[in-house]
Amino acid sequence: MENVFRYYEFSDFFQDESNTFNGNTIAFTELNEQHFLIFEKEEEKYHLYVSKFSSKESIGKEPPKILELLVKHYDKSLPEHRIILRKYLY
Repeated sequence: MENVFRYYEFSDFFQDESNTFNGNTIAFTELNEQHFLIFEKEEEKYHLYVSKFSSKESIGKEPPKILELLVKHYDKSLPEHRIILRKYLY
């Protein structure tokens, strides 16, 4: 998964303080000024979301304006999971 995070320029994982992600750690990459892809790390599982925040600085501090789960238990070996990620980034 580290290669996925680096390739798509996700931030380092940090603690979610907004209680949106149940106290798990999250990493994000920017789609535009208000829309972001977020990976939530729950133990050794990753969940991928698309979200809307008022600004990048709000991520992990405030609840998102919009949050949609794209992939639960993301697995980089599954083509359908990789396609969903690329669909948002290209």
